[in-house]
Amino acid sequence: MNAPDWKQRPEGGGRFAIGLIAGIARHGGRGIARLCLYPITVYFFCIRGSERRASRDYLGRVLGRRVGALDVARHIHTFAVTILDRVFLLAGRMNLFDIHAHGTEQLLTLLDQGRGVLIFGSHLGSFDALRALARQRPGLKLRVLLDRSHNAAITDLLAELDPALAAGIIDAGQDGPSIVLAIQQALEEGAMVALLVDRERPGDTTMAAPLLGAEVRFPTAPWLLAGILKAPVMLAFGLYRGRNRYDLLFEPFEETVDIPRARRAEVLSALIHRYASRLEHHLRSAPYNWFNFYDFWHSEDLESAPSTAVRSVDRDRQHDEPGAGQRR
Repeated sequence: MNAPDWKQRPEGGGRFAIGLIAGIARHGGRGIARLCLYPITVYFFCIRGSERRASRDYLGRVLGRRVGALDVARHIHTFAVTILDRVFLLAGRMNLFDIHAHGTEQLLTLLDQGRGVLIFGSHLGSFDALRALARQRPGLKLRVLLDRSHNAAITDLLAELDPALAAGIIDAGQDGPSIVLAIQQALEEGAMVALLVDRERPGDTTMAAPLLGAEVRFPTAPWLLAGILKAPVMLAFGLYRGRNRYDLLFEPFEETVDIPRARRAEVLSALIHRYASRLEHHLRSAPYNWFNFYDFWHSEDLESAPSTAVRSVDRDRQHDEPGAGQRR
């Protein structure tokens, strides 16, 4: 299957626009910066036709009705607000937000035991709301799997705002074995390792699951990785609720992911179906929080070639479990 071309889309606004809004935010405050988002929303609504069409398609599915221009504009504006809020969240301005965390008990229990946890998220809401946990646990270790080469302007800005978090980024652009080893090391140090698992990358092996009434392809690599590393998996959703309010939701998913070789396809399919079901639940709870502005549902229905990361995972599974844990 040909992966969607989301990585080929130009970075919205470029370095100048992103730097400008960040400067206004830091020097003028969140209120003034939010006013600037309205002309920015109009600009992107008028100029970025591909994103506008993707928004209309998605909103029609999740809302179950005819979608108008105001719906699409609201969708784009919600995305702009969460990008703006990243500036303040990463600068440590937590006092500006009303963030309600739910389901943290099991997560904190695992971390107290010195166990690392895989946090599986999606392009739904703001993953940066994870920083709210710092209120409960100042010594919390958080590592994020992120492709530094994509959205480079935003990545550079976030590195400026939070050098410690930037230094702990695990670069998703490196080779598969390096990614596996870096995640394993972070887990052994008792860290949360956060990664987004709703988008396939070019070359990824995928499996289909129903989402909003149609089949969607999800990458299998995160689940194979969890099966090798035997780390607990929790789902996380940072949902924007308007004004300065966020709900940070954690859901236990699997204490230990076990993928027997003889039943790999069956088990992977079951895991991805469960994930898609929870994703759909939260999409319906916060429909304007979905930030996959590309043709998410209309990929060709063909087999894709394994990605580098998946091939490395498969090689590990052909040796003694837990493969990656034996490679140093």
